[in-house]
Amino acid sequence: MAQAKTLTPAEVQKVLDYIETRSMAHRDRAMFLMTCWSGMRVGEIAALRMTDVVMSDGSIRGEIRLAAQQTKGRHSRTVFVSEKLRAELVTYLQGRATHFPTLPLFHTHSGRAFTASSLCQHFYWLYRRAGVPGASSHSGRRTFITNLASKGIGVRVLASLAGHRSIEVTQKYIEVNDDMRRRAVELA
Repeated sequence: MAQAKTLTPAEVQKVLDYIETRSMAHRDRAMFLMTCWSGMRVGEIAALRMTDVVMSDGSIRGEIRLAAQQTKGRHSRTVFVSEKLRAELVTYLQGRATHFPTLPLFHTHSGRAFTASSLCQHFYWLYRRAGVPGASSHSGRRTFITNLASKGIGVRVLASLAGHRSIEVTQKYIEVNDDMRRRAVELA
């Protein structure tokens, strides 16, 4: 199976521009940026409930603790939430009833929770309609890992952030590009 496409900054912007034309733009933007800025899998995002992300005072958690049943490998893990992602989630949640802890964080047009499969399809069509060929529901996650690797973050830290138990798996996510090679040569 081919690896998911790693998104360029221009492609990320292209997706964001397309999302702005959609009826549930805040939701789609927040879900898309969660993949790109936290490296979460689509299935993990679909499994999120309000209580996982929103504290009792209405603020956004700095860390999302995923239970084993919410992860692909069935191993609990912590996802760190950057300030910029927290700001996006605040924007998304304006006007939502956040005091119902069991509500899904993200829901379909009909108000139901996404399943991993339905959210995967949602991302497929989002990328396709945005005009980003080859992108899939895993593209944001791969982009997250590659972007951090290009900034010099070590593979052990990347594996931990991605929830991988093996650095070999993480290394497969990292796409080496010309900018990374240029910076490496300048260090010599």
